[in-house]
Amino acid sequence: MQLFYNSEITKTSQHFTFDKTESRHIVRVLRKKEGDNIFITNGLGDVFTSKIEIANDKRCLVKILESKSYLKPWNYYLHIAIAPTKLNDRFEWFLEKATEIGIDEITPIICDHSERKVLKLDRMEKIVHSAAKQSLKYHFPKLNEPLTFNEFINSEFNGQLFIAHCEETSKKSLKSALKPSTKTNILIGPEGDFSTKEIQQSLEHNFIPVSLGESRLRTETAGVVAVHSVAFINETTE
Repeated sequence: MQLFYNSEITKTSQHFTFDKTESRHIVRVLRKKEGDNIFITNGLGDVFTSKIEIANDKRCLVKILESKSYLKPWNYYLHIAIAPTKLNDRFEWFLEKATEIGIDEITPIICDHSERKVLKLDRMEKIVHSAAKQSLKYHFPKLNEPLTFNEFINSEFNGQLFIAHCEETSKKSLKSALKPSTKTNILIGPEGDFSTKEIQQSLEHNFIPVSLGESRLRTETAGVVAVHSVAFINETTE
């Protein structure tokens, strides 16, 4: 199934017009024609079956035939706060793979040792949306504006709180500390790790230090391991 995304479509919509980029893709690349069906999601769990009425590569118009609502296929809420990597493509790889596995919220955090402090959020959102469509997700993750570590750590939290860092201190295994079917917040640091001050701040805000294994991982790898660990623990306890 070819899935398209638009956040503005609702259950009251009767017709919908794709923008120029999507219209060109539908008509020129996919070679869809009038009368063909198109499936659209709003990223909130709703899927709309529509029929092309005007197959124009600048303005493709569809008629909404029906809509269905789907529950999220995982029974937990996962929020990863992760430092952007020096190279954009590595962070984009994390966004893509995390979305494919299943994640609810992502917050880029700027830390003391961060080498990248500016993000092109529009591009990052496109990566997330593309990965969600490709993996046929109807619930898209929320990508937040970047925050400094101080801004993030002083936010209000609920659920489990973990920080994955590399300092030689007492830490639990993430897999052993995780509780299934709950909200989980995990902090992943930059390539130079969290500073000692940041680790202390996290402890003061009740974050539990955890290990992601015996190997020292790149930031983007650590993020994907954390996402998969949460998914795996929840699958094995169902």
